[in-house]
Amino acid sequence: MRIGIFLVAAQFPGGEPGRILADTVELIVAAERAGFDDAWIAEHHFMTYGVCPSPITLAAVAAGRTTRIGLGTAVSVLSTQHPIALAEQAAMLHHLSGGRFTLGVGRGGPWVDLEVFGTGLDRFERGFPESLDLLTAALSRETVSASGEFFAFRDVRMVPSARLRPVVACTSGSTIALAAGRGLPMLLGVHVGDEEKAAAVRAHGASGVPGSSGGHVAAAVAHVADTTPQAVRELKESMPAWLKPGLASYTPVDGRPRPERDVDAYVDFLARIHPVGSPEHCARTLLRTAEMTGIDHFILMVEAAGNALKDVRRLGAEVLPLLRGRPPGAAGGP
Repeated sequence: MRIGIFLVAAQFPGGEPGRILADTVELIVAAERAGFDDAWIAEHHFMTYGVCPSPITLAAVAAGRTTRIGLGTAVSVLSTQHPIALAEQAAMLHHLSGGRFTLGVGRGGPWVDLEVFGTGLDRFERGFPESLDLLTAALSRETVSASGEFFAFRDVRMVPSARLRPVVACTSGSTIALAAGRGLPMLLGVHVGDEEKAAAVRAHGASGVPGSSGGHVAAAVAHVADTTPQAVRELKESMPAWLKPGLASYTPVDGRPRPERDVDAYVDFLARIHPVGSPEHCARTLLRTAEMTGIDHFILMVEAAGNALKDVRRLGAEVLPLLRGRPPGAAGGP
C-alpha cells in the first residue's frame, strides 16, 4: 500500500498566507522523515480555502528540500492554463526532482478564475477533453501540434521533453469515461465513500483500454488521537472554522447559484467514512477501503483538524507501521 499526504495549504482564521506556504513545505519535509511515500498539493485561486495558486511551484521548492518523497499536484487545473505550458513545467520538475513528480490534473469549476485568466466558460464546459489530449501528447512525444476548437498551432519541439502519465481527477461519469478512454488513472476525492469509489473503479475498468486499470489514487481526511471519539470530536471542533469561510469564498464566473453545503453535516460524514480515530481505527479504515475498491494508493488530508504537523508525525509513527506490518514507533521509510 502506498500512503501519501494531501495538502491544500489551508488558511484557518488568523493564518497568514506566507507563513502557511512555508509551513506547507515543512510538512512535506516532515512527511518524508515520517515515512510517507508522497505529498500532493492542491491549486486554488482568490480564496481562503487554500492559499497555494501554483502547486508546481511549491512542489519545486519541496523537491529541493527532500530526497526521497514523491511529489504531485492534486490537481493542476487545466481549464485556466495552457496545456503545453503546464507540460513544460511538469517536464522540468520531472527532471529536476529525479523522476519523483506526478502531474495530477482536473477540470476545475465554473469559478471567477476563468474570467481572470481569460480562458472563459467555454474552456471549462467543453474544452477539457481537448486540453487533456494536448497535455498527454506533449508528455509522450518529442513534438506536438494542435488544430482543435481551443488550440491551433504548428508543430513544435517539446524542450525539455518527458514521458509522464497524468492522473485525472474524476468527479463524474463523464470524466471517468474520459480518463479510462485514454488509459489514465483516476484521482478520487474525499467527498465519496467506498461504494462510490468502487463503482468508479469498475466503470473505469470496463473501458477495456489496454493499461487503463490500476494506478488510481484516493484522497481521504485523516486525523489520529488516542481514541476514535476524541479524534472525531477534535475534527468536528476544528474543521468547520476553516471549511465554512473557505467554501463561502468560491465565486461563480457567471452568476449561477453557488452550491450550498451544510458544513457541520459534511464534516460529520467525513469523520464517519475516513481514517479519523485511534491508530488502529485509521489503519482498519484504510485497509477496508483498499479491500472494497481495489485502490492501494491513498493521500491523506492532514490539515483538517488544525494541527497538521502533529498528525503527520503521529500517522507516520503509529498508523503507517500497522499498514506495513511493522511495530508502531518503528523507524520511518517506505
